Amino acid sequence: MENKIWRDHLWDWFKAFLLAVCVAVALRYFILLPITVQGSSMIPTLHQGDQMIVESISKMRRFDVIVFQDSSNRTLVKRIIGLPGDTIVYKEDQLYVNDKKVSEPFLKNSLVEKAGETWTSDFDLEQLTGTNKIPKNSYFVLGDNRRSSNDSRAFGFVNEKDIIGKTNFIYYPMKRAGFIN
Repeated sequence: MENKIWRDHLWDWFKAFLLAVCVAVALRYFILLPITVQGSSMIPTLHQGDQMIVESISKMRRFDVIVFQDSSNRTLVKRIIGLPGDTIVYKEDQLYVNDKKVSEPFLKNSLVEKAGETWTSDFDLEQLTGTNKIPKNSYFVLGDNRRSSNDSRAFGFVNEKDIIGKTNFIYYPMKRAGFIN
């Protein structure tokens, strides 16, 4: 009798352990993915070597920082500027979405201020992509370091199916740990 109780107790612990492993694997591989920033296109928001958590289940919104794969299977980190159906124009360093002036508070930093002159060159979607609206299931992305970013101005729209997820938290290095704008 005592042997059966012990076996039942052990079986309960094994089931709990197995459930915990399954939940951890699901979180790690399907919902919360670690990523390390490569390159300088998101400076000063993100730096080379920053380690972040990418979550893959939220709806994408304007100015979210996303992680996606480009056509050559490189993993890139950029900021969503335009959503499906939007028109995007940059004129005199000012963003216009659907003909309305839009502020970009994440560009209010010392790097942009010290750089002087134009941070983002003038463009419109028609001139870059041959269409005036962002297609369905697509996004227009830019790096925060606009002068040194390979982004939608060069490779066009990012398709929704290529997006791994969005990120807003740096967990390493510890001195940079925290939420990003």
